Amino acid sequence: MSDHHKHLYNLASEFSDAFNRQNLDDIMTFFSQNAVFEDSSGGRHEGKDAIRASFKTLVDGGQGKIRFDLEDFFAEVDTQKVMISWTLNTNMEGDWKKRRGMDILRFSGDKIVEKLAYTKAEVPLIDDGP
Repeated sequence: MSDHHKHLYNLASEFSDAFNRQNLDDIMTFFSQNAVFEDSSGGRHEGKDAIRASFKTLVDGGQGKIRFDLEDFFAEVDTQKVMISWTLNTNMEGDWKKRRGMDILRFSGDKIVEKLAYTKAEVPLIDDGP
């Protein structure tokens, strides 16, 4: 594993750990000022303030305790793109639920400039198009 590949792996792991601590301030340190986040339900959030607002409900405890268990990691070092697959475990009042998904992260240096999130669903989200 090259040094840059390992660095991208460490960044992705630390990013996931910030979610597991449910620490919004720590999560936001990974994003560039003009980053874009496309969530798994089709929403698009541009800039750190919008991204912060979109993550707030996930990490503020309103959905219970959360934990991302990383499953797989791929990196394209030349383009600084990373794919991490994960299982999201949520615990609301003792009821554990799991959801599998993945993120495509694009870095510029140590900052995420784009995060595309995808999750498995019972019914696929299909855009009706123009």
